[in-house]
Amino acid sequence: MVSLTESISKVRPFKALVVGDLMLDELLYGDADRLSNDAPVPVLHVKSSEHRPGGAANVCLNLVAMGASVSVFGVTGNDNEAEKLRTALNDERVGTEGLVADNGRPTTVKRSLIGLAQHRHPQKMFRVDFESNEPLSDEVASQLIEAFDKELADADVVCIEDYNKGVCSREICQEVISRARAADKPVLVDPAAIADYAKYRGATCITPNRTEAEKATGLASGTESQNNDIARMLLNDLDLETVVVTLDRHGALLLERGQDPIIVPTVARQVYDVTGAGDMVLAGLAAGAGCGLDWANSVALANTAAGLEVEIFGVEPIPLARIRHEVLKQAGRLQGKLRSAEQARLEADVVRNTGGKVIFTNGCFDIIHAGHISMLERSAEHGAMLIVGLNDDDSIRRLKGEGRPVNSLEDRARVLGAVGCVDAVVPFSEDTPIRLIEEIRPDVLIKGADYKREEVVGYDIVESYGGRVELIDLVEGKSTTGTIERMKAR
Repeated sequence: MVSLTESISKVRPFKALVVGDLMLDELLYGDADRLSNDAPVPVLHVKSSEHRPGGAANVCLNLVAMGASVSVFGVTGNDNEAEKLRTALNDERVGTEGLVADNGRPTTVKRSLIGLAQHRHPQKMFRVDFESNEPLSDEVASQLIEAFDKELADADVVCIEDYNKGVCSREICQEVISRARAADKPVLVDPAAIADYAKYRGATCITPNRTEAEKATGLASGTESQNNDIARMLLNDLDLETVVVTLDRHGALLLERGQDPIIVPTVARQVYDVTGAGDMVLAGLAAGAGCGLDWANSVALANTAAGLEVEIFGVEPIPLARIRHEVLKQAGRLQGKLRSAEQARLEADVVRNTGGKVIFTNGCFDIIHAGHISMLERSAEHGAMLIVGLNDDDSIRRLKGEGRPVNSLEDRARVLGAVGCVDAVVPFSEDTPIRLIEEIRPDVLIKGADYKREEVVGYDIVESYGGRVELIDLVEGKSTTGTIERMKAR
């Protein structure tokens, strides 16, 4: 199986269609330092307010953050809140031609009162909802499906986000699913907390959480056997290809048709606010499905994104660069600092996207000595990430002759990885590191001062895109060859 660190490099711009219940989240922030004189309730002294897209609209923002081109299909009222929602989506480059205004219903609004008591972190105190969950009229439903049809051919993936507010009726869901499947487009469903999932029949994948899955199947969860029974029942009764049941801190249960169920683990998090985690799971799965990742890696990607989401207050889209960085960070904890060229490039891209500079140097590093340490430490001072290209055993043998290297590639990489200023070690088999330089595109290329600038391999490449070459003075009398000769003399 291809690792997530390799698979995530396949996440490229893709087209997603989102059908579902849109909301406008309004947040009123203030101080809550006293109780009312006329009732034992906190008083919120409002200091600021904001509004943002919620529900299916939040899924759209999450997808945009992951690099998707997104069009949304749903229903609003014909009111000021609808205009705010449409403007906010347009500002984030979400296509809103599929939004249908219905004079007979309000735009769904979730108004949250958020207090700051004793100068601590914000805490949601109360929420006021304005909504209608009445079924859509035939006319409005027809307009929505007509708009959906116009963009389906260009889509890579279709998402249904159901909050049981009237848009995702049985008729709408079945029309969307049948049209998408006929066009060979995967359909992912984040279901509502309802007892009957029949309206989702025929979808590609459904993503209930543990509680929702229990309600829909009437089965208890908890043990491995119980969880597997729930997933199998959903898969078979709804004629799905895949079921993903999210299990909070225990990760997610993945069941693909014809396969055994597996648990895709997640990393333990300091949970601050679970709001929006389900939306993020759907967006992460859609990114995977839309870019051709296998299901296990799609679920792992979704788990990573949702884990980052619960660590922040409120709802905030998680950019793909941050998700990639988290994936690489977790992989690094498992494999130390050893990286493939592609993994190093992905990590370097994250560093550059956050304003840091990437440094590259290379060598054999056969027997680490004080001269090596000095050069590495001084190299690291030129940026935020130091990548070391490491000759493999065969290339050292060609360069240095028989008897070298003294230490194997694995041993040399492990020792280098233990040096605090080194962030990544990338082996290469060629006589020069030119391939690594071309792929990683370092901002600073480092070599010893025994070289001239024009003698440094890759100097012209680095300078062609605005990078620079730095020559570091060597420590007098320190070399691997000299160390070996002294050992032989003794």
